Amino acid sequence: MQGFQNGPFLFLLGGLVGVFVISQSVFFLVKATARSRELGIGREIVRKTILSSAIFSVLPSVSILLGLITLSYALGLPLPWIRLSVLGAVTYELPAATAAMQTLGASITEPVTDTQVFSAVAWVMTLGCIAPLFIIPLFLKKIQSGVLSIQKKDNRWGQIFMSALFIGMISAFLGMGISGGILPIMVLLSSALLMGICAVLITVCKWTWLENFALPVSMLGAMALAVWYAQILPPGMLPAGF
Repeated sequence: MQGFQNGPFLFLLGGLVGVFVISQSVFFLVKATARSRELGIGREIVRKTILSSAIFSVLPSVSILLGLITLSYALGLPLPWIRLSVLGAVTYELPAATAAMQTLGASITEPVTDTQVFSAVAWVMTLGCIAPLFIIPLFLKKIQSGVLSIQKKDNRWGQIFMSALFIGMISAFLGMGISGGILPIMVLLSSALLMGICAVLITVCKWTWLENFALPVSMLGAMALAVWYAQILPPGMLPAGF
């Protein structure tokens, strides 16, 4: 690893952030364990709870690891590591970085070599996640009361309202994904199909354990299919850079 994207200072910052996050987790783990003893909860129950929580926290984070790998090719390892370790999310970091780089004439499929582009992308990824830090403590109660008032008046319209918000959020990301030609559309549809299959298995076959793996399965499956699609599609139908 070479270049400013993987400089020692950035790795130092990433290490400090990682230590802080792990220390915070250990602190609450110790506090929770001590509290369980005060409440008389058996050690075996506590052990099973910690083990199951660890499993269902680590395995679904495969999708975050995939996002880290994707971003690290263009931005190096430390910046995506820092972003995805704290407030960042795959559903935000990837679109934010991609949009910023496209605006500046760069591409997420190539390493960023311009320090100004790298700095701008870092600012875009960071500033976009600051807003919730103010919105949640200041306006969350008002937002919740507004949503609850809609549901109390007519629960059916409340469900429609929440579904519309979610679909609107997802739709905001679709334009970026399908702007690269037929290949991204095929990958998008494949990912949706895989997620639909997982949903059927969860709801119809009662495979509830699959709930925590549906996102990684759809992402990994769509990525594998993208490689296959790139091999069988004519060169003229592939996005630039393939």
